Amino acid sequence: MLSPFGDDDRARFQRAAAVNVAGNAVKIAVVGATGLAFNSVALLADAAHSVADLVASAVVFVWGGSRYESADETHPHGHQRIEPLTALFVGATVAVLGLLLLRESVLGFVGPVEVRASPFLVGALLFAMVDMYLLYRYTEAVNADLGSTALTALAVDCLNDIYTTVAAMIGVIGVFLDVPILDPVAGALVSVLVVYQGVEIGRENVTYLVGGAPPPGDRERVVAALRDHPAVEGVHDLTVFYDGTDLEVEVHVEVDGEMTLRQAHSVETHLVTSLRALEDVGDVHVHLDPSGLGEWKDAPEGSDTAR
Repeated sequence: MLSPFGDDDRARFQRAAAVNVAGNAVKIAVVGATGLAFNSVALLADAAHSVADLVASAVVFVWGGSRYESADETHPHGHQRIEPLTALFVGATVAVLGLLLLRESVLGFVGPVEVRASPFLVGALLFAMVDMYLLYRYTEAVNADLGSTALTALAVDCLNDIYTTVAAMIGVIGVFLDVPILDPVAGALVSVLVVYQGVEIGRENVTYLVGGAPPPGDRERVVAALRDHPAVEGVHDLTVFYDGTDLEVEVHVEVDGEMTLRQAHSVETHLVTSLRALEDVGDVHVHLDPSGLGEWKDAPEGSDTAR
């Protein structure tokens, strides 16, 4: 059977993202419609939480088409900054949506909303749990070969959706037990999770956009790869920062000053290649210095030195 996306890695990536878009859209339609029909804040909050996942899935789907493309004349450093820019907008939208839902939940405490008990409430939430579990299993299976961090994030979102749906189920059980206050309580809990998710999306992607520093472990990976080459006698002025979601590396490396130009070129090529082979590393700029000049002594605090 022919696939509209093809059968290579890029096609499987896009297909998995598309299935996530569809799976989240179906959940939103079922849970959201049921929440509106029976006036359940908990169900509406759960559906709203999935809106964040739907948008995230759509961003991954759109970005997935370009993540395999090389840099071009209009984007000489590649297209990796498009994803965090879009995701930042998504995070802001999600946070505002969560705050609006939290407001509705608080109003439920002040003047409880009349929630109509119905087996459709339970049915909609059970459907949502099954939907998200199947989506999680599918995404994990596809990503077993691709190793995509974006698909990993979508799989984690599927699990988070199951947890928030359980919270919504508590609110529905409260309706059946004639404890309607549990519905706005569950709605408030899920709303807080929605706001948190939006803030976290924004925080993470601001770091990508402003060229922030990665976690210390990423810097240590770079230093280890440089020191692994026998010709490297020192490392200074090392800067590792985000260029979009990729890491960019700038570094000065000390080598034997008696090397021929051809030998130095070979060392530099090997270092650049080895660094680019590291996970998440994009552009690499290596400057070779003759060892013994002592430049590393004047390097800014926090620079790494290997001698």
